[in-house]
Amino acid sequence: MSTPKTANAQTAGMPAVVDVATWQGARDELMIREKAHMREGDAISAARRRLPMVEIDGTVELVGADGTVRFTDLFQGRDVLLVHKHMWYDGIPIEGQCMGCTINTWHIQRSAVYLRARGVSLAVATSGPWDEVGPFVEFMGYTEPWYSVRGLDGPLGDDMGPVACFVRDGQRVFHTYATVSRGTEVASGVFALLDMTPYGRGEAWENTPAGWPEGHDACWFWRTDADGVPTLGPTGRPVAQWTRPGATPVIDGPGDHQ
Repeated sequence: MSTPKTANAQTAGMPAVVDVATWQGARDELMIREKAHMREGDAISAARRRLPMVEIDGTVELVGADGTVRFTDLFQGRDVLLVHKHMWYDGIPIEGQCMGCTINTWHIQRSAVYLRARGVSLAVATSGPWDEVGPFVEFMGYTEPWYSVRGLDGPLGDDMGPVACFVRDGQRVFHTYATVSRGTEVASGVFALLDMTPYGRGEAWENTPAGWPEGHDACWFWRTDADGVPTLGPTGRPVAQWTRPGATPVIDGPGDHQ
């Protein structure tokens, strides 16, 4: 029978082992900060609801699986639309496409049923040409609609990567909000879940105790080889691609193109 570690004992690279009362005290202290953080998040969301908006042309045309459509069609009869703007690298094989956008898209599409229940439609827009984008969407098994916004200007065709929100009033369309970079982490629950663990995301920028496992470059686990080993080399794929049984690109990708 193993002997429990005594209070305050600590194994290198692991949290200290303490009694239940000490753990509960530390947990309660952290919870005060977590609740303050949550309340501040609520206040930011309240301010976001009060942002002004700008009218855009809802008649602009996009290309999707069923051909050319107007932007207003993306609302699917609802009044609110979220658009994830997926980066695209022209002429690059499937496995070389943006791993960060893949993470967001993989998570977001699984939220679509709940978004629709709240009257919110979801679409993915990309600057890639549809003849390249279509096979990618089919390969990944994405169930939510994708559209090519190639050649468009404004909040639809400018920088890829953001998550943007639009509202509709009849045939009038308005751009209300957009966020990019780490602002899109809210769309991918894996980051928050990793942050709950003692080792976090395993990235070098994180503030971790002395003796913790050495951190890696940011995004280090977003691509892996077939064995699940993180790699940015030619055997790597955005992690979600390995969930596609039997769907393997014929051409090996040149690695990370970000």
